[in-house]
Amino acid sequence: MDNPALRIRELTGLLNRYAYEYYTLDAPSVPDAEYDTLFRELETLEAARPDLRLPDSPTLRVGGEPLAGFESVRHEVPMLSLSNAFSPQHESGTFDHAEMYTFDGRVRGSLGGRQPEYVVEPKFDGLAVSLLYRSGVLERAATRGDGSVGENVTPNVKTIANVPLRLHGDQVPELIEVRGEVMMLKADFAALNHQQAAAGQKLFANPRNAAAGSLRQLDSRITARRRLHFSAYAIARREGGFAPATHFEELEYLKKLGFSLPEGHYGVFPDIAGALAFYEAMQQQRPKLPYEIDGMVVKVNSLAEQQKLGFISRAPRWAVAHKFPAEEALTVVEAIDVQVGRTGAVTPVARLQPVFVGGVTVTNATLHNEGETQRKDVRVGDTVVVRRAGDVIPEVVRVVLERRPMSEAAAVSDGLQGDMFAGPSESRSEPVYPPYCLPRHCPICGSGIEREEDEAVARCSGGMLCRAQRAQGLIHFASRKAMDIEGLGQRQIEQLVAQDWVKHFADLYRLDIPTLQQMKENADKSETQPENGGETLSDGRKNGKKQPPVKWAENILAGIEASKQPELARFLFALGIRHVGERTAKSLAQAFGTLETVRRVPEPLLACLPDIGTVVAHSIARFFAQTGQQAMIDELLAAGVSPKSQPVTLLVSQYAQPQKWLARLSGYKTSETRAAALWDLAGRSMAGLINDNALPAQWQQWRSRPENLALLHSIEAFLNGMPSENPNTVSDGPAALAGKTFVLTGTLPTLKRDEAQALIEAAGGKVSGSVSKKTDYVVAGEAAGSKLEKAQALGVAVLDEAQLKALLDSGK
Repeated sequence: MDNPALRIRELTGLLNRYAYEYYTLDAPSVPDAEYDTLFRELETLEAARPDLRLPDSPTLRVGGEPLAGFESVRHEVPMLSLSNAFSPQHESGTFDHAEMYTFDGRVRGSLGGRQPEYVVEPKFDGLAVSLLYRSGVLERAATRGDGSVGENVTPNVKTIANVPLRLHGDQVPELIEVRGEVMMLKADFAALNHQQAAAGQKLFANPRNAAAGSLRQLDSRITARRRLHFSAYAIARREGGFAPATHFEELEYLKKLGFSLPEGHYGVFPDIAGALAFYEAMQQQRPKLPYEIDGMVVKVNSLAEQQKLGFISRAPRWAVAHKFPAEEALTVVEAIDVQVGRTGAVTPVARLQPVFVGGVTVTNATLHNEGETQRKDVRVGDTVVVRRAGDVIPEVVRVVLERRPMSEAAAVSDGLQGDMFAGPSESRSEPVYPPYCLPRHCPICGSGIEREEDEAVARCSGGMLCRAQRAQGLIHFASRKAMDIEGLGQRQIEQLVAQDWVKHFADLYRLDIPTLQQMKENADKSETQPENGGETLSDGRKNGKKQPPVKWAENILAGIEASKQPELARFLFALGIRHVGERTAKSLAQAFGTLETVRRVPEPLLACLPDIGTVVAHSIARFFAQTGQQAMIDELLAAGVSPKSQPVTLLVSQYAQPQKWLARLSGYKTSETRAAALWDLAGRSMAGLINDNALPAQWQQWRSRPENLALLHSIEAFLNGMPSENPNTVSDGPAALAGKTFVLTGTLPTLKRDEAQALIEAAGGKVSGSVSKKTDYVVAGEAAGSKLEKAQALGVAVLDEAQLKALLDSGK
């Protein structure tokens, strides 16, 4: 535009107002897309004219160049600490508020017996900071430090989305210093630790540590990615603007200036009784709060009375931190059991001597996983620190090693027993109990417990064979992208499993109206005896009279019946094989065409297919190797389920070449180059691999194991009848699409996204969600966005809908 300075000023004001509406008022006036468009425009203008960027520009929130270090800041008004008061909680649930009544007595005594009002607000578990504004613009942000001197963290604080870069309203003072807490909300903390785990990095211990570490990053761009939150709680000094008479007015004024406050979680009360009632209510709400708090701060409301009360040492007389009951306690581990979750995750659980902590009696505490248990070295008999924080299961924090049970064991003195010069044998202390190890088999179903490489969580491999996983497996089986059983939802499945009507997939296909009616009656907790004393018979009759079927039950049975002939990929996905998602299920269907073929594919051949690899191949092969899983599939087939066969469009022979599957044999480590040489030495035949005794010793040693020789025979048998070797089973679709990767973006003229994807997959191609160098084609429609730009930058071929159809038709 003609006047970039004017436009930059206009955009800065607009975007700051929109951010205030979004983060503080929770009432956005424009959609996110509009905000993003204006933000990008401002970025472009500032990039062209960096000299015109304003000090309150919202682009500062993305962070800037790293600092060499933090400057020191001396606080003109010291950032003091608070005295603490505690209210122990009895097992009956009542509190002992003696310390708070003592505090109230001191305050009233200093005020000549007058009863003050109290403001009660959350004591956040975060990091105290001070924000200085001049003429309404944020000038400096500093940490508390030692109370007198802190660190300048202005660039980092500017990245916090709900910190106003320019104050709002019509009563903005010339100068104001606002005190508050920087914290990380619970949801953002969980997301951050998930990202840390995915990247193989150390997890943060708690939200406070995460917030403190994030605020003190020398690179503010890292802080920007951490999603910190700020809540204001006081005004340290002010020149001009509104002059509040009470602390509550001070908080309301801060809110009008654009600061976030803990809405609904602070208030003013006429006496200490009201303040204590609010404290107890907040202690109950604590697990549900979006942030961590460790108590409530109680302050005298009147600022004049605050001034009269003054300070003692480094704490005010007019305020106290009323801490919640301790959330940590000592107890003894009596046993370590395992729990099996709905997804098969196996979790060690410490069974504890009962201990009262965090307001409840705790008898169990999670140990998370085997690795964490061994890292903390938690053993039976140990005295441990147990924490109950928020609404999570109590956890063992650490072991008190000096209290570990030890036994005296005779020590061998350098192997000199019987030697005339040897002194008496010494004794040494040994732990009574050994280090913890997970059991090898699931305590519920007896299936193997396995932990994949680079995964912390071990899992029961039983799947639907395990009662603990049954409901989750059935919910997945019936879901829209799997068997798509209409009318059968999560609630009905959980009721059927809980009442033991359904134990396996095939049991769904044996349901009838009387069973569903009985299930619902039981779930509704109807009387033990039916109405009027009538006895319900097994076929759904009451007092000998047949009950009319209900529509909801008929709909469920109709949905079950309609699901009996699924696409092969849907059926494979529905089985719930670990690591087999929709795309992998489609690849299996395209490569093998029939269920019977998929059931007998050897693991090394599976590992050669694109997007599968060794981990997924092992999971698939392990699933079909289990007798119980094969029996479950046979039951489904016997119940009338018949997955559709389909033409083979992914030619296995193109991927499962001998040197590839040889290099993927379990226990035989070799490269594809050496595997190709082995294949040549074997005369390029399976018979040579199996029988030739002149092959290298390493191969003969591997082959000598019965299970490995059996695997070679199974590979030979499979390859001899492999669908891709039979031209009658191979699709006559265009070979050019076999194995090609497509990305769809934008809106196509006539094809919906899922229709275009189905056509591509039917022709042997696959559809990805992101563009990379491995992408073969990008199909772009109207309003194609960043994916099209990336394709053009990478030189990936771009097609429109007409060109896609032409490519699909080219092989017909």
